[in-house]
Amino acid sequence: MSENISRRNLLGLGAAVGGSALLGSVLPGSTAQAADRSGAHWPDRFALPDGFQPEGIAIDSRGRAYFGSLADGAIHRVELATGRGTAFSAGPAAGTPSVGLKVDGRDRLFVAGGGGGDARVLDTRTGAVLASYRFVTGEDTFVNDVVLTPEAAWFTDSARPVLHVLPLGPGGRLPRPDQVGHLPLTGEFDQEPGSFGANGIETTPDGRALLVVNMTTGSLHRVDPRSGVARKADLGGESLTRGDGLLRQGRELFAVRNLFNEIAVLRLDPAGRSGRVTRRITDPRFRIPTTVAAHGNRLYLPNARFDTEPLPGTDYDAIAVPRG
Repeated sequence: MSENISRRNLLGLGAAVGGSALLGSVLPGSTAQAADRSGAHWPDRFALPDGFQPEGIAIDSRGRAYFGSLADGAIHRVELATGRGTAFSAGPAAGTPSVGLKVDGRDRLFVAGGGGGDARVLDTRTGAVLASYRFVTGEDTFVNDVVLTPEAAWFTDSARPVLHVLPLGPGGRLPRPDQVGHLPLTGEFDQEPGSFGANGIETTPDGRALLVVNMTTGSLHRVDPRSGVARKADLGGESLTRGDGLLRQGRELFAVRNLFNEIAVLRLDPAGRSGRVTRRITDPRFRIPTTVAAHGNRLYLPNARFDTEPLPGTDYDAIAVPRG
């Protein structure tokens, strides 16, 4: 998300979510889904609740998209086959948004808590909170995005050069609250005091390291998950300034550049030490998208509309574009 947005707007303090969730829900296995499992004729745009202020997106294996609200931390779920949505989970507390999201194969949704300095894990079947974790106490934090590996859930903190980590036990067992870890980013990771740094996070194609974009400097960093040493990836002179959400599929990395209204698509080497921009995806329907998730041959993005005052009646939506 943009560093130019005030902390008040980021946290959604005093903002109310107006409007109501779209009516109706579609059960897995419904006629609408069975009629077109390819997704070729699924909606390529759907409305989100007025005033919602979306930022993160995650899509589960059943074709259900989850969106987090910067306004009050609520989670909204949409059936991609129909575009119909329902309120899924209420926000945890005043001043705690829902930012980056990821789902795993165990029906769990991991949620970054932004300025709340925390994270929580929800059951995608019931919406129940399975666990909550406090990373930082105080204002100097913005837990922004998350990536899952077999061993851990890794969270960026845009306000400070550190990764927060939830170590996962056998079978993906969630840790106790006192088992959270913190990995300072060192090496070539630069962050000026008061600026936004680390935003989107992914794994390298070979799975041995992490990729973190610094949205202010435009650098993509390969981070050693054991030491925290970050090295700039050679992008051939390209910059990922305003880089927000990241999505890697194979050796392709999709980097959303929010205020530029584009997705930069990079071809990475297996270790993630270098990459080249192969194309850019743009669309006239982009209204400052922030994050991206894939389903089938489509990419789905929420429009955060950071250039618009977030009022209870402000309209928001999400769109789909071809993966290419």
